[in-house]
Amino acid sequence: MTISLTELNDDTVRNMAVGAVFSDFGGKINSVDFHRTEDLLITASEDDSVRLYDIANATLLKTTYHKKHGADRVCFTHHPSSVICSSIYNLDATESLRYLSMYDNRCLRYFKGHKDRVISLCMSPINDSFMSGSIDHSVRIWDLRVNACQGILHLRGRPSVAYDQQGLVFAVAMEGGAIKLFDSRSYDKGPFDTFFVGGDTAEVSDIKFSNDGKSMLLTTTNNNIYVLDAYGGEKRCGFSSEPSSNVVTEATFTPDGQYVVSGSGDGNLHAWSISKRNEVACWNSHIGVTTCLKWAPRRVMFVAASSILTFWIPNYSKSSVEADNVGPDAGV
Repeated sequence: MTISLTELNDDTVRNMAVGAVFSDFGGKINSVDFHRTEDLLITASEDDSVRLYDIANATLLKTTYHKKHGADRVCFTHHPSSVICSSIYNLDATESLRYLSMYDNRCLRYFKGHKDRVISLCMSPINDSFMSGSIDHSVRIWDLRVNACQGILHLRGRPSVAYDQQGLVFAVAMEGGAIKLFDSRSYDKGPFDTFFVGGDTAEVSDIKFSNDGKSMLLTTTNNNIYVLDAYGGEKRCGFSSEPSSNVVTEATFTPDGQYVVSGSGDGNLHAWSISKRNEVACWNSHIGVTTCLKWAPRRVMFVAASSILTFWIPNYSKSSVEADNVGPDAGV
């Protein structure tokens, strides 16, 4: 039995449970990303590893180690075995971004320009462009085919970046709760709109668009979550989770844009209905405070990660997805 994404409802979301556990990481998982069209997941971890998973079969396909540069932010390109990864080490050499082939463990290209860590990374859904936001107070726009930066925006604060699902618009969140929207074809003309998250002075740590492009999801450094209308900037709803002193948790839309799932400083995971503005579910994460959380674009599943990676699937039977290292406390 499988559940269609079009059949997501409160009961389905409430019955999500851990189906597979991967606990062999040597440190915190810094970021995760799903491929848009293939059943693949990529992770980057403090143990300098980048790992590729088959999410349909809950199997680890490939692990590569990057001791020279480390592995911080990671995202897929359009090719299923190629990723962009940001560095932790050797930033003084300005090798802050790398274009990696997971197939043969080669670095295809370095992207030089940022002077400090990249904290936000996003690939265009329609072409070879991608964006990076760094704590050097800049957002840079790149093309996979060219080493040189194609455009740069100088901003205040720690910028977070996101493309909408059509690749026509990108958003940059910056100091003071300001969200600036740019036309991706003419960003050099400046933002065509600016929104403000009123009353919250915390920095925006993450920004995402819903699949239909109608909503934006903002997560702040004090674990407040806001859903904004992507056209007018009005706040549709807001949720709060327990803050954590040294961990910023991540939130994610479901693919239908009807629910938000988030980590919390108390180690729980929460799901809220956007239309009803109420909490639908609260689960024990089983892995402590989650650092990464993303819903798969084409499946009824999400992943939650700390120094352990967990796959969450609907618990519509007593059997869980088999994985070599599923623990006895998988929570199904």
